[in-house]
Amino acid sequence: MQSVPVPDGWRCILCQIGRVRTGTSLVLDAQSIPCRGGLLYSGYSTERPPDFRYFLSHGKPGGVEGERYKQTPELVDEWQKNIESIPSEGKKIVFICWDHLTASDSPEVVIFFTRPEVLCGLFALANFDQTDPNGVICPMGAGCCSIIHYPWLEQQKENPKAVLGMFDPSARPCVPPDMLTIAFPMKKFTRLVGFMEESFLITKTWDTVKKKIERSASLHQKI
Repeated sequence: MQSVPVPDGWRCILCQIGRVRTGTSLVLDAQSIPCRGGLLYSGYSTERPPDFRYFLSHGKPGGVEGERYKQTPELVDEWQKNIESIPSEGKKIVFICWDHLTASDSPEVVIFFTRPEVLCGLFALANFDQTDPNGVICPMGAGCCSIIHYPWLEQQKENPKAVLGMFDPSARPCVPPDMLTIAFPMKKFTRLVGFMEESFLITKTWDTVKKKIERSASLHQKI
């Protein structure tokens, strides 16, 4: 298991942890995250960067260039009031490929990086045992927010929801084409695994989808 060294300059967490998908376990702490947003959404900071309200909206002449994810700085101010902090100070965040987990590991969140056909199955399974149609939520946020911040907050709830993510244009260069994420709080994931053999996953409908999954995997292997 490797500790992520301090990068030179800015680097997105998603780029830092890309190796985990190929089997390299990584450890992050406050010193290994150079992105201020990454520090915020991973729980190592509660402070917004200077002029953040302009950075996320239309910018500030002579100051900061805006990303234009919000229409106005005032909308940014109101939106930020909904962002809860998570307590990571003094702790480390460990990313391990599922195949490399051991009996001593106790993950809090399971993250899938996946394409639409697999995603549709995970989405349907996330809603299998409930009447509430919102078994999956898709809150706006940075890429790291959708795999760390919101899933961890959901894990603390009695009836947590899965989190759909990777819609952040700034994080998209760090993930493969046509790929999104769905992150399951561990308590929800453990429960849903027990329903797999009685769910749509045993039907002819899913057999048809699996053929598309195989074709998709073959196509992307050639690219």
